Amino acid sequence: MKDLQIGVMASGRGSNFQSIIDAIESDYLKNVEISLLITDNAAAYAIERAQKHGIPHLVLKPKEFDSRDAYYEYVALELKKRDIGLVVLAGFMRIVGKPVIDQFPNRIMNIHPALLPSFPGFHGQKQAADYGVKISGCTVHFVDEGMDTGPIIIQAAVSVRDDDTEDALSERILKLEHKIYPEAIRLFAEGRLDVRGHTVIIKGMTYEDGCITNPPLPD
Repeated sequence: MKDLQIGVMASGRGSNFQSIIDAIESDYLKNVEISLLITDNAAAYAIERAQKHGIPHLVLKPKEFDSRDAYYEYVALELKKRDIGLVVLAGFMRIVGKPVIDQFPNRIMNIHPALLPSFPGFHGQKQAADYGVKISGCTVHFVDEGMDTGPIIIQAAVSVRDDDTEDALSERILKLEHKIYPEAIRLFAEGRLDVRGHTVIIKGMTYEDGCITNPPLPD
């Protein structure tokens, strides 16, 4: 039995799910095990990824429950049954309900393809490109009852190009997502994340001064 049991929730292809699997199998994430995948979509490619790596999965559809709360109460029950220590949202296309949040306070992570608090919600990459920002990126945060409003754990930035489309920007951001999500889980597994109010303090972290400018400053 590993020290940290993870439950992943996904609705689609699960590329971030795969990045976490890869980080575990490469031993980048030590003493971490994915115990369960929960999906609301029977056709999700994430299921195939789970089966390939021997990870149990459940298909739980909200329409099969009497209410939204009933659905999330059942989700919470399945997670608790497996002693899940961290819930990871990997493209789960629903706002997680209060019954799960209450059972896992500051133990649910999500990744968002924008530099929160800018551009929350769906299509963060398109919002950024349409707005004309010069720098965008991705954010891993703890989940609260709002939409992408929880305490921020880690962020990574990319320059936005004048000719960027949503797809082009999304592709560059996704590469960073696959790096920072396993890192956020590693920090959690090592007990280094301390939530104080709305701020996440990373224990033992050293920082270097630096900046990203777009367009670049002249030498």
